Amino acid sequence: MIRRNLHDRLLEVSGYYPVVTLTGPRQSGKTTLCQMAFPDKLYVTLESPDHREFAQNDPRGFLQQYASGAIVDEVQRVPDLISHIQEDVDKTQTPGRFILTGSANFALMQSVSQSLAGRTALLNLFPLSLDEIRLFKNTPEDLFSTLYSGGYPAIFDRSIPPGEWQRDYVGTYVERDVRQILNVTDLNAFQSFLKICAGRTGQLLNLSKVGADCGITHNTARAWLSVLEAGYIVFRLQPLHSNLTKRLVKTPKLHFYDSGLLCYLLGIQNATQLWQHPLRGEIFESWVISEILKARVHRGQSPDLHFFRDRKKVEMDLVLEREDDLVLAEFKSGQTIASDFFSAFDKLEGIFDSDRSKQRIEKILIYGGHTPQKRSTITVVPWSKIHEHRWI
Repeated sequence: MIRRNLHDRLLEVSGYYPVVTLTGPRQSGKTTLCQMAFPDKLYVTLESPDHREFAQNDPRGFLQQYASGAIVDEVQRVPDLISHIQEDVDKTQTPGRFILTGSANFALMQSVSQSLAGRTALLNLFPLSLDEIRLFKNTPEDLFSTLYSGGYPAIFDRSIPPGEWQRDYVGTYVERDVRQILNVTDLNAFQSFLKICAGRTGQLLNLSKVGADCGITHNTARAWLSVLEAGYIVFRLQPLHSNLTKRLVKTPKLHFYDSGLLCYLLGIQNATQLWQHPLRGEIFESWVISEILKARVHRGQSPDLHFFRDRKKVEMDLVLEREDDLVLAEFKSGQTIASDFFSAFDKLEGIFDSDRSKQRIEKILIYGGHTPQKRSTITVVPWSKIHEHRWI
């Protein structure tokens, strides 16, 4: 397995806190990362029925088996164990004693926030970023194969066909988690909900419309979406809120963390179909934003990503405020640079400059071609070079 970008940050925070909590979607590589980073630590998974029963019925006895510390995998399966870990680490404040991992943060984070506040570092591990994928052999080289494959490690580590793996992933993990958390009885309605969400990627989120399209109430749609967010399947990109104008759109956009899973839910069966797919641009937009999110989160920074849109539909795909400057970014899936690629920057001319006159503004266009360019005020970045740009 390859060395993940989060590896160094994981080691760093383990030197500060007695507990490190690592969350992320199922099958994103959390266990492998922890075992690579801490090869000398004992490992136990609470997915195992006997270990789970031991931890539930005799938590103190369970922890005595790991007095020097351990990697405890899928800790959300026994939420009560976390309060006993708190009691244990309060007695012995050795940094990095326990490394906890969990996939379903809707169960995990409630226990962590109640019991381990101030005692644990919180990290997230998402599927592979583009630079991590390239560490494997026989990885996709063109844009649409990259989008279609997504970033889950098993696809590259075990050479599993992407569509086959995504199908099994949805049935084995996504649907199972939702049934466990919300007791969903109408699986067909939930499957429709998943596909309708996929069809809304990169678009303003209207939950009432989404619910109506799959025959469920607004409240049900909101509950189902919250589980998909907590399971790291989708996220809401919030609009920029500032004093730029009072006429900003306040509705978030919906995005998927993984483009391969998104393609599967849209019924895309191979990379070639992406060329003519009506949502090609939105899939590319979700992929780029997810790549930038990973670049920041896997190096210990919060996402802090927004988009800009006003009532006149003047829009910028991404707004990122770094310490010393403001990044405005636009994304185009086309392989040939056209003049209309820059129209969003022209329409925003003066809006950000006048409001933030003391802050340097960097303008970036990320597109589906291969040639970098440096225009007078805009840096053009090919999709294949996205990881080389400074996002942190």
